[in-house]
Amino acid sequence: MKSFGVLICTLAVLTTAEADLFRDRKRRELSVFSSSSSSSSSFLSSLESSGGICLNGGSSVPSLTSGEHMFCLCANGFEGRRCETGKSAHCYEGIGLYYRGTASTSKSGRACLEWDSDTRERYMSPDVNAGRHNYCRNILYKRRPWCQVWKKQQLTWEYCVIPRCGLESFPAPPSPAPTLPVPAAETSTCGQRTRRKQMKIVGGTVSTVESHPWVAAIFWRSKSKDKVFRCGGSLISACWVLTAAHCFPDGSHTKERRFSVSLGKNALNETDLYAEQTFRVEQIIVHEGFDNSEGNFNNDIALMKLTAKYGKCAEENHLVKTVCLPPPLQSLQPGVTCEIAGYGKEKYGLWYRSQLLQEAQVNLFADDVCRHEDYYANMITDNMFCAGRPDWSQDACEGDSGGPLVCEVGGRLFQFGVISWGDGCAKEFRPGVYTKVTNYNGWIAEKTRLPSMTAGSMFPQK
Repeated sequence: MKSFGVLICTLAVLTTAEADLFRDRKRRELSVFSSSSSSSSSFLSSLESSGGICLNGGSSVPSLTSGEHMFCLCANGFEGRRCETGKSAHCYEGIGLYYRGTASTSKSGRACLEWDSDTRERYMSPDVNAGRHNYCRNILYKRRPWCQVWKKQQLTWEYCVIPRCGLESFPAPPSPAPTLPVPAAETSTCGQRTRRKQMKIVGGTVSTVESHPWVAAIFWRSKSKDKVFRCGGSLISACWVLTAAHCFPDGSHTKERRFSVSLGKNALNETDLYAEQTFRVEQIIVHEGFDNSEGNFNNDIALMKLTAKYGKCAEENHLVKTVCLPPPLQSLQPGVTCEIAGYGKEKYGLWYRSQLLQEAQVNLFADDVCRHEDYYANMITDNMFCAGRPDWSQDACEGDSGGPLVCEVGGRLFQFGVISWGDGCAKEFRPGVYTKVTNYNGWIAEKTRLPSMTAGSMFPQK
């Protein structure tokens, strides 16, 4: 990994000790995908082998009861039922960290060399054939995809001849792709962003708020007047933020005046007065059915109403936008890749959390997998779902709570989950658990008085 300086400052310990000890989640710990029992071994071996069903390095996920193939978890850069479709294979986005095309010629016209075993093992395990190829990649955060070549009888590297994707365009959805209705499509800007993924660290990705302009940072003022980061959240309309109920241990007795919300924030330890929008909180609504008596945070969802300034709440720009809410009871197929983002810890057990906004990719798990006795068994209710990676390398963690899990449908990002709980961070057989947002469309509409399908769809027109 390239060295990457991250400013670290000590943060006061949150008072939500119960959630911190067992349930808050993490995104980015690299862990070894290994088995600890004979039953685990058989499942893992079948997961690692696709049996020819999944293409391009994808992994077949079998049923835990019958052992038969259920769905494919695709390697980065591929999609489709059998991982048969490459994403943006003809061009690269940003600096090309997620380019997974097959270009293999350098700018001088030389043929790329196959990547060596050390590079494959360290950086390319989720790539096509685990990196056993000579395709151009950007694995060390250079300016664009590159490869190794022989030049003047020496081994060196050169950039590749690959066009950059248009910044104004969004990648086409996979085919066939689910379609979701977006209200007031002519004027809606929900779920759209202008900047893509950045630099990878500890299983996740250091991101920028342009990639997740709906992410909110929720702060709490302690009795000593210190401003302490409490949770993440997401902007669903100009004046409303969606988050997790367990972020407010006092429930209905929570004092709104002690909270504030920042939008457009890249780093916790820095404040950009020209870019950020900060608001006091007028109202906090914790779901009436929130229950942690069984240790599983059922109905873990809450709303925060921002206090308007001069009659306005959030104003849309490239750093601040709303996320779309999917229709009631809408669900996606297991294996779909979604994104999580937040300021949580980069590794379970660390005493500090990330100072920079980070993101990770996770795959949706089938309900019967999440409810299996090797996973969370009967702790999972109909108000929850699980998501993780087949190698357990990316996850949410403490401090990410309340943040969004978003999935791309038709070129827009829809929030299907609220980061809720989990056992440890990036822990084998312990995926992240998320509040199922589509179970609460009616509740959100009732509390916010926004039309059921326009929460998250529009800012006030200027």
